[in-house]
Amino acid sequence: MTALASPASLAKSQLTPTSTAEILVEALPYIQEFAGKSVVVKLGGAAIDPESDRALAQDVLLLRSVGVRCVLVHGGGPQVDAMLRRVGKQPEFRDGLRVTDAETLEIVRMVLVGKINRDLVATINGEAGAEPVALGVSGEDAGLLRVTQRDASLGFVGDVTEVRAQHLLKLLDGGMVPVVSTIGADENGQPFNVNADEAAKAIAIAMGAEKIVYLTAAPGLLEDAKDETSLVPRLTAAELRERIAHDSVGGGMIPKLTACLDAVEGGVPYAHIIDGRVPHALLIELLTRHGIGTMIRQEANW
Repeated sequence: MTALASPASLAKSQLTPTSTAEILVEALPYIQEFAGKSVVVKLGGAAIDPESDRALAQDVLLLRSVGVRCVLVHGGGPQVDAMLRRVGKQPEFRDGLRVTDAETLEIVRMVLVGKINRDLVATINGEAGAEPVALGVSGEDAGLLRVTQRDASLGFVGDVTEVRAQHLLKLLDGGMVPVVSTIGADENGQPFNVNADEAAKAIAIAMGAEKIVYLTAAPGLLEDAKDETSLVPRLTAAELRERIAHDSVGGGMIPKLTACLDAVEGGVPYAHIIDGRVPHALLIELLTRHGIGTMIRQEANW
């Protein structure tokens, strides 16, 4: 997919009745292709703000109305950092993962489950009007995300070992939009903090999703991290693996790219990294020819 114009020029563009009709006609084959299929959308904490959330809610509701089954999975790292600092606790990371002692775990649960999840659910249901459809779910609920401790030195940080995807599929079958906060639990019910990129990947694979989409605060994978016009629109899994192996991508993008690679190699046909700051980026990526970010798939039969 080739990149669209910049967010600023998108905001300035004006649609005529004819161009609006052309956009709708362009979307038709994609609607037909993805109707009845599931899409996992991971929303990063850096891309969360009220206006972006409202546009995302509208996108999800429109997709639902044409038969696309969306599951939202959210992080909240910046929001957790802010709350930790408010209580006088300095965020600590090791190899990109949050060191999570018992006090930090309670704050992570409070922010992800009690604040961000509730706000996203309220936004979607507010846009839905008389038919509220969003339902908040924690990975702890009904053992949705079963985890084991990654490393004792990290504290309560878990790796997903099982996803009880049937719970999400039942909600989708009932017309709901699940909104998942990434707190998992071990077999004894002990909660753990779970990396949201990893959780979204595991959920997409377990559900047999058609796509996984990472909404970030970046346009996608860039050839030059300082040049937003250098977007890499398409990659095969083999090409992405080679880039990661040769350290030809920025360090901050590696976890998402690795999650995309794992998802595609785990059976998800398409993985996308797109700019969640662009209004309606999800619709642009899924329902237009040009798209807006970076798409990864197993083979190069574009």
